[in-house]
Amino acid sequence: VPGGVTLPAVGGEDAGQVQSLGARFARDLVSLDYAATMGCRACGSSGGGCQFLGTAATSQVVAEALGLALPHSALAPSGEPAWLELGARSAFALVRLHALGIPIERILTQHALENAMLVHAAFGGSTNLLLHIPAIAHAAGLRPPTLDDWIRVNRATPRLVDALPNGPRGHPTIQVFMAGGVPEVMLHLRGMGLLHGDVLTATGDTLDATLDWWQTSDRRREARARLAAAAAVDPDDVIMGPDAARAAGLTSTVVFPVGNLAPDGAVIKATALDPSVVGDDEVYRHRGPARVFVDERDAIRAVKGATDRPIRAGDVIVLIGNGPSGTGMQETAQITTALRYLPWGKHVALLTDGRFSGFSSGACVGHIGPEALHGGPIGRVQDDDLIEIVIDRRTLTGSVELVGAAGEPLAAAACAELLAQRSPHPGLAPHPALPADTRLWAALQQASGGTWAGCVYDVDRIVATLEAGLQLTKEVK
Repeated sequence: VPGGVTLPAVGGEDAGQVQSLGARFARDLVSLDYAATMGCRACGSSGGGCQFLGTAATSQVVAEALGLALPHSALAPSGEPAWLELGARSAFALVRLHALGIPIERILTQHALENAMLVHAAFGGSTNLLLHIPAIAHAAGLRPPTLDDWIRVNRATPRLVDALPNGPRGHPTIQVFMAGGVPEVMLHLRGMGLLHGDVLTATGDTLDATLDWWQTSDRRREARARLAAAAAVDPDDVIMGPDAARAAGLTSTVVFPVGNLAPDGAVIKATALDPSVVGDDEVYRHRGPARVFVDERDAIRAVKGATDRPIRAGDVIVLIGNGPSGTGMQETAQITTALRYLPWGKHVALLTDGRFSGFSSGACVGHIGPEALHGGPIGRVQDDDLIEIVIDRRTLTGSVELVGAAGEPLAAAACAELLAQRSPHPGLAPHPALPADTRLWAALQQASGGTWAGCVYDVDRIVATLEAGLQLTKEVK
């Protein structure tokens, strides 16, 4: 049973925007009274996930797409009758599944996993699910998706949902629910010939049977009619077909750039780039000086203008040591939220070996590999190096490159030599408060395939790595 979502407050900012109040106040964009008032108006109801497609909301969407939750349950208004009745309905569904002899392994299949990836792409979901979905696959004994699988899925469909934080209008998640939620999006994906309709769902029926019911159901008709009448919002402007989505400027959700700073890859939610910084050819291009930080708190102080050298338009923030070995891969949220609501923030890029809040948008490239503490070249970037980022939203390709030093451009060969010769940043180290068990987890997940494999424990790979290391130690002795 998903936790649902909180409702937006009347006359308030959404739960994502309020997180930028500190930065806006520091930059004299809002008064203290305004900040205090808005801070108390972020949520119109108690409980549930945020009003945007962050990690919590996206996880609900993916759970339903996997068939593990009842149809039209993700993003339900928490605490309201539409959410409360899910408890009883889910209990009845469990009894039916037991009577039919359908265990979870018959629901959570390879085809169900691919359906969930397609729904994630169509919703424009949080990039954190690129960690969670492979981890689910590993736990279920399924083949985890590869980078090529993610690229293929995102090339198959544009984003179909206009929701916060992606835009263009940015509807709250409750309006996505009222427009039809997951089953409505899946109807479009089925019409595109992309879904595996023969998979089983929590109803005990196939996905095709579930979608056939949804298409003519009173629940669908009443929810969409109420959205149109009460909020004056056309449901088809919230959840669109592929042609309407492309006409509205919605692109595929994620791009996986590579380059001399990200030889093992990286990820950006390209669909959430501000359209004004993307060319007519759907390519985002940014070249600017690096501003290197080993602590997110120092970076946010610079964004707020509270340092000798504040962040300004054109800069490329490089936050290193934020991967599994540095912080346990903690979430980077305050920087991206602040940049979203500062007038010049769309002209600042952010690179990190860590991960982002699901609310993040803009030119934020994360999961850069190898991470800095494992020898990744991102750990050798220095202040005022020139960095170039190119993201093509049509071909779903991109690059993250060091292209100069001390503000001067260099040839590609010279940049490669520079990165090879440099020592890591002098401040690069695991966070001093990082617990021992987190350090152990970081080492074991690295041996198991790292972040692209879902940060899991693959016992066979861990044992093989330990045995190889022990054997090498004996040979050296």
